[in-house]
Amino acid sequence: MKTKQPPPALQVVMKEARRAIRPLIWFSGAINVLMLTGALYMLQVYHRVLSSHSLETLLMLSLMAAGALAAMAGLEVVRGRLLATLGSWMNARLAPVLLTASVEYAASKPGQANARPLRDLDQVRNFFTSPSIFPILDAPWAPLFFAAIFFMHPWLGWLALSGGGVLFTLALLNEWLTRKPLTEATSAQSRAYTQAEAAIRNAEVVQAMGMLKPLLEGWKVQQDEANRGQVVAANRGGIISAIARCHRLALQMGILGLGAYLVLRNEASPGIMVSASILMGRALSPVEQAIGTWKATVGARAAYRRLTAVAGEHPEAAPVPAMPRPTGRFEADNIVLARQGGEHILKGINFRLEPGESLALIGQSGAGKTSLARILAGAWRPSGGRALLDGMDVAQWAAEDRGHHVGYLPQDIELFAGNVCENICRFATVSPVVFDKAVKAAQLAGVHDLIKGLPKGYLTEIGESGAVLSGGQRQRIGLARALYGDPALVILDEPNSNLDREGEEALIAALGTIKATGTTVILIAHRPNIMETVDKILVLNRGQQDLFGPRDYVFNELAVRLRKVTQMPTIVAK
Repeated sequence: MKTKQPPPALQVVMKEARRAIRPLIWFSGAINVLMLTGALYMLQVYHRVLSSHSLETLLMLSLMAAGALAAMAGLEVVRGRLLATLGSWMNARLAPVLLTASVEYAASKPGQANARPLRDLDQVRNFFTSPSIFPILDAPWAPLFFAAIFFMHPWLGWLALSGGGVLFTLALLNEWLTRKPLTEATSAQSRAYTQAEAAIRNAEVVQAMGMLKPLLEGWKVQQDEANRGQVVAANRGGIISAIARCHRLALQMGILGLGAYLVLRNEASPGIMVSASILMGRALSPVEQAIGTWKATVGARAAYRRLTAVAGEHPEAAPVPAMPRPTGRFEADNIVLARQGGEHILKGINFRLEPGESLALIGQSGAGKTSLARILAGAWRPSGGRALLDGMDVAQWAAEDRGHHVGYLPQDIELFAGNVCENICRFATVSPVVFDKAVKAAQLAGVHDLIKGLPKGYLTEIGESGAVLSGGQRQRIGLARALYGDPALVILDEPNSNLDREGEEALIAALGTIKATGTTVILIAHRPNIMETVDKILVLNRGQQDLFGPRDYVFNELAVRLRKVTQMPTIVAK
């Protein structure tokens, strides 16, 4: 069942954010209008107070100016709070979506998992709540100040406008000169973070095999590249900033000089000369600030583009109605999986299982068994074909709903920081009912006694990735997690790879019990004693279905093939 995809969440949120920014622009407009206070106050002091020597006029002007400045300060506070609220709102709306997208990306591309989208969201949010956004909000109101200067005298206006044009050109030059080194630095920094995270994640292997030095050298290469890019961008940006400051000071002196010339020609008053200088400084302030905060602006823009790409690749699926509990009837319908280059990993996989039947996937290493198991569990989407549970495509089934009916034990067991009970119940809110279901799953997996022997039993904290447990203990707790909630379909990828004899006996007993209750089982196995428990076997060879049928039939066919190979005459070169 196909469902229409709604717009990416980021697109929706940014559209709403733009609507929220509109009032902020008007707030900025009011703030910028009130920033005329200084220039108007200076003008009135020169024109009214100094000429009339009226203390009352000075007092009234001062009170009015103080009131305007107080209002401006209040609006600044409100604007800052609105921006902080906007950033928090964006985080609340987007963080779950981006975490979901990151998990889906990691599931579809093992080994490429990272939390970059969440870091990008933090960068965008921090930009909205930092002073770096103020030049963007203030820039649309710069023409107001230029218009006021033109109103005072056209010559002063043209000087200010031409100076602003030069400053704007410097800002564009700064963007052109720093874009490439900043982009390269960001990319290198990301690679350095990825290498560092991998080294920390595999610390045992790194320490045991003395791999830290070469890994450190590789990390240092990326770090040095990032530092070089940042230094180049900082040097170029520093030069542009210095030129901009010098130009700004020269322009400030120039407008004072031109104002003085106009005063000498009786074309302007001293108040206009000083006020024009103040207004020009305010008009050029957003451009000058933008040059100083350009690195943050470029970083936020790049982060937003990456977020747009992630949200576009992983749009939110339209809601799918909850499905009734499946009976366990399972069908693989011409499943195909291909790499980006077109090379097939799996091709033409077809089989059918009735409720309570079990299937073993066998084949040489690299035959595609684990890839097929991931597709059957719904962790991967096939390039073609469908995996159907009671006629419902598992790839189209909402993950939260599907998870209630499917148990999956991956080849590499990953447990999470938390206690044993939380890991078994898949981090559902622990209640007496949930706890009892977790105990039932542990008993079914034959791990109940092992858990009781832990320091705090089911409440024992197991650390990140189950670090305090042995490989066999992690696998058996992972099996209990797969069996939690009496799923209709259980998929196990080499469930006995880390088990001792006792654990394997418990596994075989668990498989017999769940089959008797009508649960459909698909497992990848190599040991004969596990394969003897299944009803059917599917043999994979280089990603293609080589043989499928009842267990005894497949065993006989394989035995016939083996005899043919061993009975072939040996050709001796002469």
